[in-house]
Amino acid sequence: MSQRIRSNKAKRSRGFTYLWIFGLAVLVIGLLWKEQTSLLYILATLGVTVLLVVVAMADLGRSERSSDTRPLSDPGAKSRN
Repeated sequence: MSQRIRSNKAKRSRGFTYLWIFGLAVLVIGLLWKEQTSLLYILATLGVTVLLVVVAMADLGRSERSSDTRPLSDPGAKSRN
């Protein structure tokens, strides 16, 4: 049953994603139609800035935990006993 709930969440999330894409496409086409390229340029600059801030704030330190694991022994290596 939990798989069904996860599947419904994924479909709902996908629907919101398509709605955002459609909305932004309408906004861009509308701004181009009204010849408001200066406003479009400002919005694009702010969008890239927000994206860079999100990437800069991402917690990349979590990847250090995975490097703490010991390396696996070579399965092809023969032990000498």
